[in-house]
Amino acid sequence: MLEEATELISEIEVKVRFSETDAMGIVWHGNYVKYMEDGREGWGEKYGMSYLNIYSNGLVTPIVKNTLSHKRTLKFGDTAIVKTKFINTPSAKLIFSYQVYRKSDMKVVLEAKTVQVFTDLNENLILSTPDWIIDWKKEQGL
Repeated sequence: MLEEATELISEIEVKVRFSETDAMGIVWHGNYVKYMEDGREGWGEKYGMSYLNIYSNGLVTPIVKNTLSHKRTLKFGDTAIVKTKFINTPSAKLIFSYQVYRKSDMKVVLEAKTVQVFTDLNENLILSTPDWIIDWKKEQGL
């Protein structure tokens, strides 16, 4: 019998603020990147890989790739649910997928993915997975 792979997923809610909408009353497309950031922060807090944890280990993780696919819109007053999922990879990267839902009808409004790399505090690219991350993955059953 095959064992199911561990999935590291978190969900947060984000209330759409008026300042996040455009002249047509819908969320401006650039604000979805902020919602993804909120999702990553919530995920990191849940799984012990917050930005402060990473930084305290002498690392930063800049985003090198964003892909977003807009399906529907959000409007002022809507509540979004941001589902963030860690995609395990043997590469020295952090990969996340996202689904953003409109809470009122649970329709998907956005599907997205980010890729982050590791650098030291002087912005030097780290090409092999840091030991701290290898240990963290083992603790998570990955």
